[in-house]
Order: sequence, then C-alpha cells, then structure tokens
Amino acid sequence: MLNRVVLIGRMTRDPELRKTTSGMPVLSFRIAVDDSRKGPNGEKQTLFMGCSMFGNRAENVARFTHKGSLVAVEGRLQQRKYTDRNGNEVNTIDTICDNVEFLDPKGSAPQDSGYQSDTRPAGGFSQAPERNNATSGENSSSSDAIDVLDDDLPF
Repeated sequence: MLNRVVLIGRMTRDPELRKTTSGMPVLSFRIAVDDSRKGPNGEKQTLFMGCSMFGNRAENVARFTHKGSLVAVEGRLQQRKYTDRNGNEVNTIDTICDNVEFLDPKGSAPQDSGYQSDTRPAGGFSQAPERNNATSGENSSSSDAIDVLDDDLPF
C-alpha cells in the first residue's frame, strides 16, 4: 500500500501556526489546486486542499509564506471524521505535509512575506554595491576580495 501525494497550488489565506499542549508547532493552511479536467461547461475546476505540518519545518513555512504563495507540498492523505456543532457528521481529507517547497521567485512581494533582500533598499530601487576600482589610484593586490552579487552569476 502507498499513501503519497504531491500538490502544487497557491495558499488561499495566511498559514495559521499554533502549538500543541506539549509545545510542538502545528501549521494549518489551505491551497487551491487546479484540476486538469474541465467542468461540464468547459470552466476550470479548482480543488481546495487542507494541509497540516508539524515541527520546526512548520515554523519556517509560516515565516516565509503568505496568502497567494505558490507552494509544492509532499506528504500523505489523512481522513478525519467528526461531528460539527449542528450534529452533522463531517468527513474531511487533509494532506499531512512532510515537505513544502516555495515556488515563488525569491524576493517576490517582500512586504507580504517579511523577506527583505540585502540589495534592495527600503525605497524599492535596486542599487549595485560599490566596488573596488583598480584605476582609481588606490593600490590593489591580488588578495583583495571580489564583491560579487548572486544576481551577477550566470547560474
């Protein structure tokens, strides 16, 4: 028997981080996943999948994701049955995540995620750091460090 699932979708709201009575972090979120099949009238079908994650990884996912984040989740399906406040029996199927990958480009929407790139000042304009210029009359030696940004690398 095998119970593995991989889903790619966008978070429908900010993830909710809680702690169990023993102090273990628990993250709950829901992602919208497009179904590959079209509806009866040709419209796009969307599935809304509940996801849960436990431990330190849950704290990291909560820190770096927000509503609208594109994520890939890998885990297993778990079925739950409970009775709601009205006395109705409810069946749900959730994904218990072992791994969550962030698929949005690094630095997209830093105001929402709390992430601020080192190379982007608060004004939002990108500036290149000052570099040593060998022609400026200063002595340069082969032991001087070269300042290279990740954006300058071809890979």
